[in-house]
Amino acid sequence: MDIEFARTFLAVAAAGNFVGAAQRLYVTQSTVSARIQALELQLGATLFRRGRGGAELTPAGRRFLRHAKTLVQTLEQAKHDVGLPAGFRGSLALSGRIALWDGFLPRWVAQMRQAHPDISLRLEVGFEEGIMQGLIQGTVDVGVMYTPESRPGLGIERLFEEVLVLVSSEPDRPWPDPGYIHMDWGTEFHAQFTTSFPEMPPSAITANIGWLVMQQILHCGGSGYFPLRMTRELVAEGQLWEVKRAPSFTLPAYMVYPLDRQEGILISALEALRNLATEERTPAA
Repeated sequence: MDIEFARTFLAVAAAGNFVGAAQRLYVTQSTVSARIQALELQLGATLFRRGRGGAELTPAGRRFLRHAKTLVQTLEQAKHDVGLPAGFRGSLALSGRIALWDGFLPRWVAQMRQAHPDISLRLEVGFEEGIMQGLIQGTVDVGVMYTPESRPGLGIERLFEEVLVLVSSEPDRPWPDPGYIHMDWGTEFHAQFTTSFPEMPPSAITANIGWLVMQQILHCGGSGYFPLRMTRELVAEGQLWEVKRAPSFTLPAYMVYPLDRQEGILISALEALRNLATEERTPAA
């Protein structure tokens, strides 16, 4: 079986439609359709139920999902094992949102390096769509994100809740602030924000990476919402000021991982994330 058939199948399963899969794979929709048809012919079964709402896995498709993941994971594992530097017995890939790399995930890396010095780590910054695709295709072992999608074969576990607070570059900066920069923290944040500020006009600047917003505010002034753990030191140093009269919002952070894998290193990695999440929750308790 052509491994690209399995990759394409997983991409359609992740996207829920052929158009999205084509965009993720950087091929045409007709190529995706041809690959799926060829795969169904080889297997002698219909894998997707096509409709206006997209492509839904059939019972046969759900059964093949585990095998497709195994095929791709086996190839990826072979690449990792062959390419492992001398002295390492295995590898682990973790992809997370950039905001979670600020303080939280580096502590996980430090713990893993101490507990498993013979494991090579591949670390990535990603957005939910790409992280989920990597998990389904087997190129990512653990994903840490804010708005995961429920997919067959993947476990989703809440780690902790971010507390998003409004900070500004000056202590007396007015609110509403014409220099407010709107960071896209996802649908949950957007719903809370619009409920609290229904008449606020659209921001002149929007961004999808918190680090970009933070740098803009620190260098040029303004205000924005950030996780409390990212602002504590900056507020203590007098570089930022918390807008006390503004409401705070919550944003859950999750870890996502394959349910059909029981390797000791993966179990250890997940347990380390759980322990760190417990520490993260303790100060807010």
